[in-house]
Amino acid sequence: MHVVTIHHWQEPTAELAQALAGVLKVTAFDARQRLIGNGPAVVGTFAEPDPAQRLAVKLQEAGFRVGVIDTSAAGAGSSFCIVHRFLLEEAMLHIEDVDGRKARIAYSAVGLLLPATRVTGQAESHTVTERKFSMGKTLMAGGLPMTRKVERRETVSSEERERVLYLCKGSRPWLIFPQSSLVYDGLGARMKPSREMNFNELVAELRRRSPAAGYDDRLLNRAAQARLLGPLLSPETNLDLAVEILARDKAAAVPVPVHGSFS
Repeated sequence: MHVVTIHHWQEPTAELAQALAGVLKVTAFDARQRLIGNGPAVVGTFAEPDPAQRLAVKLQEAGFRVGVIDTSAAGAGSSFCIVHRFLLEEAMLHIEDVDGRKARIAYSAVGLLLPATRVTGQAESHTVTERKFSMGKTLMAGGLPMTRKVERRETVSSEERERVLYLCKGSRPWLIFPQSSLVYDGLGARMKPSREMNFNELVAELRRRSPAAGYDDRLLNRAAQARLLGPLLSPETNLDLAVEILARDKAAAVPVPVHGSFS
């Protein structure tokens, strides 16, 4: 998939909305909805690169700053490391992923912290037994209403939401801290009684220890996720892409040194 985004406008003026509406061939009202929040915002998704590039050129000619992401090449989500344990030392963040691999990163190297809310769910299948009216048995019984046993498989889906923290370096998200599965003993004396409180403490500590890092909490809100991703991409299945877009939008201009790697 090839995603076209617009970035960094000052305010959603009528002229800007009209220009966007003309390029996208939508109403001015629809265009204004894309411009809420000062971006970035997805304005087009394509299976092939050529139409994405053509739209990008038209947007640039209309005065917009534009980005194009090839999600297969970018590998949105595939390069994330899911953190299981962490340790907050004086100058370095030590982490261990779910496979037991370890790395460390200097707080000065953290480029962006993005807390978000994601959907977690599971589907359970079970057998339901019912009795239904049987015409054949009823006729055989001389008109006495008869039933037959019918079994069917029923799938029930449950949906839960959890908070996660994305730590980004350069233009790419790198680490994911999931609230529900983290081990919080790395907080030491700052540990709290609940996971929610510990997650809040972790975010606060990383912000305090990484004063040069950017911070954006819009992805905690589903409406903001939907506004960034546009009407064609669901926040439930495209949160990693939203993070990738924000990370590129806010990328630092200097390379980030990382000590250790996941290979």
